[in-house]
Amino acid sequence: MRRPSESATRRKVLVFRELPIDQLARLQALHDVTVANPRLPAEASAFNAALGTTQGMIGSSFPVGSELLARAPQLEVISSVSVGVDNFDLPALAARGIKLCHTPGVLTETTADTIFSLIMASSRRLVELANLVREGRWTRSIGDELFGCDVHGKTLGILGFGRIGRALARRAALGFGMPVLYYNLQAVDVASELPELMGKVRPTSLDELLQHSDIVAVVLPLTDETRGLMGAREFGLMKSGAIFVNGARGAIVQEDALLHALDHGSLRAAGLDVFSTEPLPLDSPLRRHPKVTALPHIGSATLETRRAMAVLATSNLLNALAGEPPVGLFKLPS
Repeated sequence: MRRPSESATRRKVLVFRELPIDQLARLQALHDVTVANPRLPAEASAFNAALGTTQGMIGSSFPVGSELLARAPQLEVISSVSVGVDNFDLPALAARGIKLCHTPGVLTETTADTIFSLIMASSRRLVELANLVREGRWTRSIGDELFGCDVHGKTLGILGFGRIGRALARRAALGFGMPVLYYNLQAVDVASELPELMGKVRPTSLDELLQHSDIVAVVLPLTDETRGLMGAREFGLMKSGAIFVNGARGAIVQEDALLHALDHGSLRAAGLDVFSTEPLPLDSPLRRHPKVTALPHIGSATLETRRAMAVLATSNLLNALAGEPPVGLFKLPS
């Protein structure tokens, strides 16, 4: 990034999620910065007060809709410390001409690691069996009632074949000898874009993928088209003994339908990193379901990746405020 001139006009920046100290210092060196997390009652009033003059915002995991935007008349750019943009009212941003930046690329491999770990844990019942040891219930060699199932050689169906879906396919096909089926909304030129996966991955319809996959993993973005995509009909199509994994967004899955498939259908297990409501409510049946391995939305939650996301998001904001093209500019609907 070309460093903006120190004499450039200082702008009003609102940081609505904590940043690493050194990245916050980058912003403070060039702009007037308010740090206020609207999720914290003690900081919500400061956040609301800053909206009226803020020109740039940076943060994550907070809904930015038309009502909030109306209270920020000078806003020019939002830099999200995330790759997903489902927290933002995209048409409202486009109508106002507000730039939206995100952090694609830097979390691809880490998120694929997390999703594949859910595949492994769900298939081999790792959490369940680790708790057996932890709780002192391992008193003899386990019997087949606690056996897991193999991962290697099984057919993996991937819903979504963007960066993360492709990284997941490499792990499965090249590392575990798994045939891979994928469903994607746009065509993918595997020969030119993924030559190492030629002959190892195949595009299918959604129904065919569900019917023929031993493990189904969701990595689709949340859109109007994908919201509620996995419902009773879709779970009913899955193979007997199949495993379902969601590492994308919780709202893609109709959770009542998933629970019914686990309790009364043919699903063997589910591995979930995301939920319709987060954090997962205390009374959610998914919290203690014996067939569910649940994680607290940790797809990109490593020290290295979260730092890389913060660095890129900070650079995106500084570039945009300086009139330079951000690396992670999201293309808003026209």
